[in-house]
Amino acid sequence: MPFYIIRNDITKMACDAIVNAANSSLLGGGGVDGAIHRAAGPRLLEECRGIGGCPTGEARITAGYDLSARHVIHTVGPVWQGGGHGEREALTSCYTESLRLAVENGCETVAFPLISSGIYGYPKAEALTVAETAIRTFLETHEDMTVYLIVFDRDALRISRERFREIRALIDDAYVAEQEAKDTRRRGIFGMNSMSMGLMQMPQKKKDKKAPPPVHDAVMEEMPAAATAAPPDLSAALGQIDESFSQMVLREIDARGMKDSECYKRANMDRKLFSKIRSDIHYRPKKTTAIALAIALRLDLAGTRDLLQKAGFALSKSVPFDIIIEYCILHEIYDVMEVNEILFAFDQALL
Repeated sequence: MPFYIIRNDITKMACDAIVNAANSSLLGGGGVDGAIHRAAGPRLLEECRGIGGCPTGEARITAGYDLSARHVIHTVGPVWQGGGHGEREALTSCYTESLRLAVENGCETVAFPLISSGIYGYPKAEALTVAETAIRTFLETHEDMTVYLIVFDRDALRISRERFREIRALIDDAYVAEQEAKDTRRRGIFGMNSMSMGLMQMPQKKKDKKAPPPVHDAVMEEMPAAATAAPPDLSAALGQIDESFSQMVLREIDARGMKDSECYKRANMDRKLFSKIRSDIHYRPKKTTAIALAIALRLDLAGTRDLLQKAGFALSKSVPFDIIIEYCILHEIYDVMEVNEILFAFDQALL
């Protein structure tokens, strides 16, 4: 059931189906519509001529022809008239009907443009809200589908300017701190080199006639007996290994009284992937997978760091992606789509 917001050329998406924001004639036009017709070739237009058009809010399906996608689903979005003329209902229907057609035709991966947000004038942020709501609602009962929403314009994002400024300031502060640390290290190395050069130029004192005791004897005399003992048994140390990543995830799910499906849906995760985590005690996830589960489980920052550590990762103060994740957790932003919108705004990988 994963749902991803990405930047891409929809005509290059290798999906089972891509969705065309068409006009009611289905005979091509400008924007996404024209781009899809050009990439698919003249046979797409021939098939569309035989359909006889499509009303607003409905969808029709054709072959993909020269596209990487097997099918094109054509849907006609509403023209924005201020919001009081059923635009939201019609736009929701575009997504729902397109997904229904995809299921009927055996499509498991579908890519949408942001319908009606171009020349039809639907406000981008509101169009994104409708798209997210409609797609996520549909995926609640169709867990085996993967849906992509192609978004280019940051104006579509719901992230507030105040939040954007806060995160931008955190990233900038981290960058400044990192540069200062580098400068300090450089100065330290330069100072050490200068001192070494000075020491090399200092005149050597005459050696005392009485030689000091060998260094190794002095060290051995001061070394405690415990330090010279044999190391502890390795098998005993290995017997004290902490719980694994998958064990912690399952423990946290049980502690919250959650169902597995509730957890992986909140994490925007495929059911098959979650099954691997549940069945393999030694499963090693990607960092984004671990963070998505931390968000789904609503872990605090300490819990998130603990879960990441069990997977072999950490949060860094000098990596924008990590700074954004830490910000979201500290501000209790536990909706994966909202986290992804923030990551998207800063050109970071999504969960």
